[in-house]
Amino acid sequence: MTVMGRIVSLYPAMILGLAAATVLWFGWRPSPYQPIMLAAIIYLLPPVTLRLHQSIFPIREGASNLSERKYSPWWGAHQIQLIYIAIPQLEALLRMVPGLYSAWLRLCGSKVGRNVYWTPNVEITDRSMMEIGDRVVMGHRTHFFAHAIKPGRRGAILYTRRIKIGNDVFIGAGSRAGPGVVIADGVYLPILTDLYVNQVVESQQEKFE
Repeated sequence: MTVMGRIVSLYPAMILGLAAATVLWFGWRPSPYQPIMLAAIIYLLPPVTLRLHQSIFPIREGASNLSERKYSPWWGAHQIQLIYIAIPQLEALLRMVPGLYSAWLRLCGSKVGRNVYWTPNVEITDRSMMEIGDRVVMGHRTHFFAHAIKPGRRGAILYTRRIKIGNDVFIGAGSRAGPGVVIADGVYLPILTDLYVNQVVESQQEKFE
């Protein structure tokens, strides 16, 4: 791992440290400002850091070798988002307010349309690599992974590609989508559907009318 990779791996601990310090500060000398600061540390600082990181170290779609002695932009982005992977309840709270989670994903760098419905237990691991159209319904415990890692003789091979979902799409509960998946307009995915790397879904037995 490069020096930059080691430094960015400390980012989750920094966020937790800042959050803990704010809570202790509130316990010592309460004021209306600490809760606002705590929310900013948890929900604003990582997305803003992610956008800044993307502008300097953009994630290039395609295959790369994580074992090479050079900094991986995906690794850095992953570390910045790690707190939400470790504590998924943080994102679940955002999904309980209509429109808030979509706005938050846009802040992270994704493209999200209007009237997207999120159930609380949706999982997105790469929050800057989603393109979602209008009037999309995300079923219970749906999962989206814009990266895949495969061990090889020369090391761990990383593959990244944006996930694209069209308008008027219904994604059934328990469905999973890998990197490069494209779902066309009006598609209805049944429950427990698995979509693999670069799979394109252009039609399904049922569509929205």
